[in-house]
Amino acid sequence: MPAKIPVTIITGFLGSGKTTLIRHLLQNNQGRRIAVLVNEFGELGIDGELLKSCQICPETDEVTSVSTSPTTNIFELTNGCLCCTVQEEFLPTMQQLIKRRESIDCILIETSGLALPKPLVKAFRWHEICNAATVDAVITVVDCAAVAAGTFASNPKAVEAQRQADDSLEHETPLQELFEDQLACADLVVLNKTDLLDNQSKASVEQLVQQELPREVKIVESNYGELDPSVLLGFQAGVENDLDNRPSHHDIEEDHNHDDEITSAYLVLDRTFDPQKLLYQLQTLAREQEIYRIKGFVAVPNKSMRLVMQGVGNRFEQFYDRPWKPEEIRRTSLVFIGRDLNPSTIESHLLTVTSHQ
Repeated sequence: MPAKIPVTIITGFLGSGKTTLIRHLLQNNQGRRIAVLVNEFGELGIDGELLKSCQICPETDEVTSVSTSPTTNIFELTNGCLCCTVQEEFLPTMQQLIKRRESIDCILIETSGLALPKPLVKAFRWHEICNAATVDAVITVVDCAAVAAGTFASNPKAVEAQRQADDSLEHETPLQELFEDQLACADLVVLNKTDLLDNQSKASVEQLVQQELPREVKIVESNYGELDPSVLLGFQAGVENDLDNRPSHHDIEEDHNHDDEITSAYLVLDRTFDPQKLLYQLQTLAREQEIYRIKGFVAVPNKSMRLVMQGVGNRFEQFYDRPWKPEEIRRTSLVFIGRDLNPSTIESHLLTVTSHQ
């Protein structure tokens, strides 16, 4: 019987750098044949498109929840959070990959920023999967700048003051619990975006992370996900058989629910934007509304390449990833993830204000 396919689950909060880490790994695969499952939050396949543009994976058509192409390396699961839809979304795709196990060396799963790791890991105990695949490791990517800024609480200073006054009180937001659950399940923690912090802030973030780890777990630093594959692969942890050592806030619950107010809004605009003017408006939106993450592709006037723009809070990065294909419509596609978002309001803000600049 062939050896089990090792599966690496990469989790982390919105905008932590999971896609960038995977893209770097694909570009430096050292000959490994890697399949990737991407769990999008929202209906635009931004992360999947970014990975397809790594110029390593074969060109494929649009991939939905289950692909029929024998050459497809990247699968996008877009119909819901993977930890909530493992049976209807994840199982059919894994069964298809298992049929191709002779041509796959390993599988990477990028969870959405809102996914809990344990429900997904438990799926590897199912008889349809357990004899053919195993969870090699869970890797948690931490956005150090966001953690240092205290974005896991609506008012970090007030919460800290309350906790100091009465340790018996519960003041954790759902995002805090998610952050803690992702760390508790990790075999490796990647401290990403450390270049944005001074040494003192970086040490504080590492100390906070250490406090949330229930056992000894290796912590590594990274900028732009630039880590050698040997650091990320080959743990042989058999995580599905070690869940008792990975506590979760949801262990005593039959099911779990995400914060229902956290939603995604997606816009597809048949127009171009000046990057700097658009950046200004996106930063304004991020300040005025509770938006955790913005990502997407921008059509730029007189540019033959597609611009990637992504931001966490008020921090943005942008780069051109590839030329527009001849058959592509040059449009701007953006996904916003946050609390109580109104797509019409966001679209009106972008179109009205940018048209007058």
